[in-house]
Amino acid sequence: MGGNPLRLPALLILLLCSPAVAHSKCVLFNFGDSNSDTGGLMAGLGLYLGPPSGRQFFHRPTGRFCDGRLYIDFVCERLKMSYLTPYLESSPGSNFTHGVNFAVAGAATESTAIPFPLSTQVLQFLHFKNRTRELRPQGSGSLLSEKEFQNAVYSIDIGQNDVSTPFSANLSYAEVVVKIPSILSRIRAAIEASQSLLLHQNGGRQFWIYNTGPLGCLPQKLALLKKDDSELDPLGCLADLNSAAKAFNAGLSELCDLLRSEFKNATIVYTDVYAIKQDLIANHTKYGFENPLMACCGYGGPPYNYKFRMTCGEPMVTACAEGSRYISWDGVHNTEAANSIIASKILSAKYSRPQIKLKGLCKG
Repeated sequence: MGGNPLRLPALLILLLCSPAVAHSKCVLFNFGDSNSDTGGLMAGLGLYLGPPSGRQFFHRPTGRFCDGRLYIDFVCERLKMSYLTPYLESSPGSNFTHGVNFAVAGAATESTAIPFPLSTQVLQFLHFKNRTRELRPQGSGSLLSEKEFQNAVYSIDIGQNDVSTPFSANLSYAEVVVKIPSILSRIRAAIEASQSLLLHQNGGRQFWIYNTGPLGCLPQKLALLKKDDSELDPLGCLADLNSAAKAFNAGLSELCDLLRSEFKNATIVYTDVYAIKQDLIANHTKYGFENPLMACCGYGGPPYNYKFRMTCGEPMVTACAEGSRYISWDGVHNTEAANSIIASKILSAKYSRPQIKLKGLCKG
């Protein structure tokens, strides 16, 4: 049959070319510590976190303190994003098209031995945004638009080191909790304003704030700090450390309420990671886990498989055969199996206030 070559109808061409139906891209800027560090510390300090880290999924060390993926990796997967590249990673292959990960292992809200506290991470964000503006006209850099910065989700997962480290320095519960207002004020400064630390005024309108988990259930803390069983709660965790985590979380929740009233045009979601992780421990058999307070990769065997200076990655230290049966990877950080469940619960919004799904905050 003769005739004109096949052509797409004009209306279909118009629809395909229309910005209104362009692919919606989620952009995420993450600030935090080792719970969400995808390789920042290793890149920033030029260190190497060797095997058996990364043995699951990646099948190689990636700088993550885990046998595989972190909860933030699963979040990115399920939001159809690329994994977040650490800000400090300058090697070829870095990808900032879906945002940046500023989280660094060991980070806290105040300056510690690790030179990347929350305030520095926020300054790094400001530098990244300014450089993006400079490079965008040249067609280089991340090419993130001003609208993408404004519509991005800014997640903050920090506080664990602020609360737990003083206990390791033999401070009492009372001495630790008096520090909480200062911790919260530094988190507020990162969101609200403290001279040039202006996440909110520099485009951030959507904040996803994670509280801290049951720190008294970490095998590391149990192995190093427990003196006798009278210090334990019904789950077998250090009661004072968990109480301090709860006190921090209560203050963080109140701070989120305050910021919502202050910034009417902002969305601030508070996510209860404590409840998520406590549920994993309390109901570990339901999720297929065993020995919920014991590290997969460590030394010493039961009950915690953790020994100072003989930690995961050191010579003579071995990992369990099946990390999928454990919640704790190295005594401090979760296994990939646990992270997958944690991510699912985060994305469900059942543990968030208000109950807004992270996916719903993603805008093109």
